[in-house]
Amino acid sequence: MPVKSFGHRILGVDPGTQFLGFALIEPLSDEIRILAMDTIRLKDAGDHQDKLREIFLQLQELIEAYRPGQMAIEAPFYGKNVQAMLKLGRAQGVAIAAGITMGLEIHEYSPKRIKQAVTGNGNAAKEQVAAMLSHILKKPVQADRFDATDALACAICHHQQGHSHAPPPGRGKKYNSWKGFLDENPGRAAKPHRA
Repeated sequence: MPVKSFGHRILGVDPGTQFLGFALIEPLSDEIRILAMDTIRLKDAGDHQDKLREIFLQLQELIEAYRPGQMAIEAPFYGKNVQAMLKLGRAQGVAIAAGITMGLEIHEYSPKRIKQAVTGNGNAAKEQVAAMLSHILKKPVQADRFDATDALACAICHHQQGHSHAPPPGRGKKYNSWKGFLDENPGRAAKPHRA
């Protein structure tokens, strides 16, 4: 069930079936505040379906606790192990479903795009990404695993795309009818074509 959210807060997710990284950030006018950052450990959660259920439930709990308005999630990258790719894709799908169920906007980014946004190099190593995050945030970023820093990088990447601010006036407003929209936006109607 959707929760009342702080639209500018972002939940970054690095999906996985052994470890799932997450980071919740709140962009402010002069800084980016980290609200939470950690790894959900799934190695001992049971079979694959149990792990997927755990991902769904734990992400919903995080969303309920911190009320972000958006989720930025890392897209699975192409790999040679087809079974691993399928499992990773399922983990990502369940994470997205948890976000949609709670009313979040979902944005997906490739690993290369995230690295490019954070370090300027789409082929940067995880260590470089983690180090650059400390530089961007102007404070040490520490995590037990790179899954958490990857999730943080995904959230920062999304913020840098300019999606994390409130929509400009007139954007995002709901209308009950097409006529209601045209009454408030007369310049948006298409002009009739004359033969």
